[in-house]
Amino acid sequence: MTRAEEFEQLRPLLFAIAYRILGSMSEAEDAVQETWLRYEASPTPHTSIKAFLSAVVTRISIDVLRSARFRREKYVGQWLSEPLLTDPYEDPERSAELADSLSMAALLLLERAVFVLREVFGFSFPEIASAVGRSEAACRQLAVRARCHMDAGRPRFEADRREREELAERFFDAFREGDVDGLRELLAADVQMVWDGGGQAPQWARGIIGAENVARVLASTFPWFVRIEVTLEPHEVNGQPGAIFRDRDNKVLNTWTLDVLDGRIQTIRPVINPDKLGHVGPVADAWAVIREANQARRPTDRPEEPTALQTSTSSSTASGRYGS
Repeated sequence: MTRAEEFEQLRPLLFAIAYRILGSMSEAEDAVQETWLRYEASPTPHTSIKAFLSAVVTRISIDVLRSARFRREKYVGQWLSEPLLTDPYEDPERSAELADSLSMAALLLLERAVFVLREVFGFSFPEIASAVGRSEAACRQLAVRARCHMDAGRPRFEADRREREELAERFFDAFREGDVDGLRELLAADVQMVWDGGGQAPQWARGIIGAENVARVLASTFPWFVRIEVTLEPHEVNGQPGAIFRDRDNKVLNTWTLDVLDGRIQTIRPVINPDKLGHVGPVADAWAVIREANQARRPTDRPEEPTALQTSTSSSTASGRYGS
């Protein structure tokens, strides 16, 4: 087998590692390509190609993440991982861990790398030590700390997959119907709705918190989507229940993911930054959608609460930029 063939066999695994460390499709793809260039240029034969390439892509991803920290600190609004609709790496015996790791809470840099390699992909500690450039003992400590951080957070995949899918179906039905009571029943009391527009798309500067607030905003939003022919397509996103919203031309407006625990939705995460949606499909002009929605408003419409579209537009008039 040639080097190129060996590499292509492992490409899904390498991308899966890079994406879980970086949370960016383009950065993960770049890390995998750089891994190939280093492998191609390496004159030394390797006992385990998988271990060698996994170590290389992990180190590259860590370096990229370190260099990206400044950019992300200056990012406008909340930074969320790019939506991943289909995971290229499959392992039926580790499906739950793989899904969980796509949406895991942010960890410290080395903790994240150790957690991904150990808990998600089942690497040994000697292999992990080689990948991250630390001793086995240090890696074991990092793994313990990472697990503690995960356990201290909300376990997002405690619910059975089918139960989560059924809850999401009820949620989107209530959303379509503008059913405030139905939405409130499915939301955790302290539910949060946080956007990632990156300053390039309409969004609230801050998230919305609380079941009553989120339910009323959601219920007042979908009628405007209907009027301008925006459609909702339920779809798993980053291993979680979610949806893709499209304009009348079938272009992607945004994606949503739902974090579920104890039969309630804990967090709703729309990604509307066009830079993070290109791999999903042709991207809609969110600003144009907002303008059209506001033009479609009738003078007699008096919703009790500002809609997402109204709030976003008024924010742009005030600042010209969202999330700032």
